Amino acid sequence: MNYHAARTQGQPGAPMVFTFHGTGGDEHQFHRLGTQLIRGAHVVSPRGEVNEGGALRYFRRSAEGVYDMDDLARRRDELIRFIEAEIARTGSKRIVGIGYSNGANILAAMALERPDVFDEMVLLHPLIPWTQAPQPGLAGRRILVTAGERDPICPEPQTRAFIAYLEAQGARVTQAWHPSGHEIRPMEFDALKAFFA
Repeated sequence: MNYHAARTQGQPGAPMVFTFHGTGGDEHQFHRLGTQLIRGAHVVSPRGEVNEGGALRYFRRSAEGVYDMDDLARRRDELIRFIEAEIARTGSKRIVGIGYSNGANILAAMALERPDVFDEMVLLHPLIPWTQAPQPGLAGRRILVTAGERDPICPEPQTRAFIAYLEAQGARVTQAWHPSGHEIRPMEFDALKAFFA
């Protein structure tokens, strides 16, 4: 699968950052954030292939929070192959994933299936409504989860349950909460900077 993607070539041997947009975003939504957070990094931002009423996404759903799990699995595996090819192209040894909303969900799905791909992950407002199998490969992975306490799309109890799951697998989880909803607040960017400082 050859995704349409925004690419910034980094310095030789630099880390590689993949960014994944939210529903209705595109490959440019967070692309510049990669080089802002890690100077000199390679940055690749693939565009979601699913068109939901004009809004781009990474996988299909039938309703808010109701995912087409077969489509999710197929597109997850296609995206993993794309990412592995990009990593091979640069030879990067440190791989970072940053995703918001639907982008956070596909990033989490990839990590649950193949925890070896990403060394560090940022999940901005994830919603993982399915039951996760144990994944010992997540042990030691650095993960930042940011969320809104009044997020109508990603309810707080489900986010806290997913964080508890990640911690139970041995992941090193950092949390950043704000009292608002699904929008990204300035304190989340502060948490991002601190995570990569």
